[in-house]
Amino acid sequence: MHIPDNYLSLSTCAVMGAAMAPVWAASAKKIKSEITKEEMPRLGIGAAFSFLVMMINVPLPGGTSGHAVGGALLAVLIGPYAACISITATLLIQALFFGDGGILSFGANAFNMAFILPFTGYFFYKFIKDRAKTEKGGYFAAIAGSYIGINAAALRAATEFGVQPLLFRSARGRPLYCPYPLSVSIPAMVIPHLLLLGAVEAFFTAAAYSYVKKVSPGMIYAGGKQKIKAVYGLLAALILLSPLGLLAAGTAWGEWDGAEIKSMLGYIPEGIGKGISLKAMMPDYSVPGLSGAAGYILSAAAGASILVIIFKLLGLIVKKNAVKADD
Repeated sequence: MHIPDNYLSLSTCAVMGAAMAPVWAASAKKIKSEITKEEMPRLGIGAAFSFLVMMINVPLPGGTSGHAVGGALLAVLIGPYAACISITATLLIQALFFGDGGILSFGANAFNMAFILPFTGYFFYKFIKDRAKTEKGGYFAAIAGSYIGINAAALRAATEFGVQPLLFRSARGRPLYCPYPLSVSIPAMVIPHLLLLGAVEAFFTAAAYSYVKKVSPGMIYAGGKQKIKAVYGLLAALILLSPLGLLAAGTAWGEWDGAEIKSMLGYIPEGIGKGISLKAMMPDYSVPGLSGAAGYILSAAAGASILVIIFKLLGLIVKKNAVKADD
């Protein structure tokens, strides 16, 4: 679901970035009023969890692949506004360090995975949970919210892909950016999410929700006292499991490089062929000199650690500002 650079026009990227600006502002304001310095590490744990589950790609029919995001789960655990900031940080680290998702398309990716997914997922979670006031009802609400949320995000991403050939063509009539219209992009992205990837998202949500509810029930949004350290074991397990993502050899739909596009179409759309290309430090979660599995584990540990550290540092800043305000 990560949209690479050059698949969307510059104007589309600008519009999506502008659309996310008020969402980020509202989320930051909400966090400032709700999250204390002691609770800030929760956002880092949530960001690290999302980062790790996105590394575990699942093979799909047709030779492509996909992954879970954990967006609705984060909304359930830390609230939708905090989830928005956590996933935004995840997407930024993925784009800058690992070449997963674009820099220009960062706003579009954030809109889909950091806004549409957690807010939609949380809405349906809350709607169901408030009417099924039992423990089983809470589990079902989280699972249903995650399934609906990721499918809503997939539909949004498919729409962004599909409008490109309608709006942006060369003088020869060829698409400048993503070459696949809505009639192709929507089925190609939505059907796998409805049939398989939604279930993968629901599985991760159910497993993690059950684990957190057992070891630290206070971590569930507005749940009370937390045992954050108990959740680090879940992150460690995901780091060790991250090489499972290597089993999916195919590229995710809409994330092909120029050579793959040319092999399918016979040409490379001008915007893709002549667009920007950022060289990542660990492209595709690989490390020079290490095997695929070892590189994946090192990348997983590095990405998760960076995200946890970022939010711990933000917690120190919050603490420092709070002390100044008291003075």
